[in-house]
This record gives sequence, C-alpha cells and structure tokens, in this order.
Amino acid sequence: MIISHIAMSFFRKKTRIPPLLHTVEGVDVARYCGTWYEAASVPRKRQKRCTNTKAEYTLTPEGKVRVVNSCRRHGKTVSIKAQGTPVSGSGNAWLKVRFFSLISADYRVIELAADYSWAVVSNTTGSGLWVLSRTPYMGPEVYDGIIEKLRSRGIETAGIEKTVQ
Repeated sequence: MIISHIAMSFFRKKTRIPPLLHTVEGVDVARYCGTWYEAASVPRKRQKRCTNTKAEYTLTPEGKVRVVNSCRRHGKTVSIKAQGTPVSGSGNAWLKVRFFSLISADYRVIELAADYSWAVVSNTTGSGLWVLSRTPYMGPEVYDGIIEKLRSRGIETAGIEKTVQ
C-alpha cells in the first residue's frame, strides 16, 4: 500500500509553471479589490483539505492592499491576514505580500478578464497558481477558456485542480 502511494505520487502529473511569467499590463486596484473565490489552483501543502476558499482584498488609505485569505477545513473557517504593496513599475499587477510581517510572497496577476470577473495569479518562483472568480462557481466554458490561455503560454496545466466551494 505504501509503495503504491509513493509510486502514484512519483508518476502523478505535475504542473509546470514557468517562473517570472509576464503579468497583465495593469490592474485597477480599486476594481480588483473585493471578494475573489478560488475556482482552481495548484494545491499547496497548507491548502490541502480546504473548501470554500476565498480571498478578500481591501484598498487601504496608504495605497496598500489588505488581504484576508480564508477556507473551511475540518468544519471550521480558518483565515490568514496579509498586506500587499504594489511593486514599482508593475502597473499594480505585481504585489509583494507580507504575512505576519515576516514572510514575503509575490502575487502576480498573469491573466485578467476585461470586466474583472476572473483572474489568474502566480508567484515568481513558478510553484503557485490560482484561478480566481468573482462568483463561487465558474462556468465550464469560462474555466476551459482560461486553461487554454494558460496552455498557450506554455504552462502545463495537468496539476491544476478545481476547488470545492
């Protein structure tokens, strides 16, 4: 049993995300703020067994973005707070996000619907990718179109998993 689990982990398709993907040209932070639901992601260790995953962004008077990520795990809502600062020259498409004032992460908007109804975010190392939607459920035609856009950019999408909302 253990051997088969190890073998399955070894042969499971991985998602290859090229590091330093180009971001969208610009993001209107005020329009981007609000609630985003995670439609899909490359699951990270701390996101395992999470459902109802969402992020709430609020613009601060200083021009920074307050971030509250939350999900349901084991029947309870868990959340983490952070603050994002736009990277100079990025058109607000790249944020440096700080958690606990100690941990810094990159947040790069690599795809964005013209009406801000969905977005795709990646980090700069290529290890994380999130498909976000303004509604808890994304239609299959929209989702499939996003996945096709990612493939056309050279992103291997086999490891992207839909999020249970």
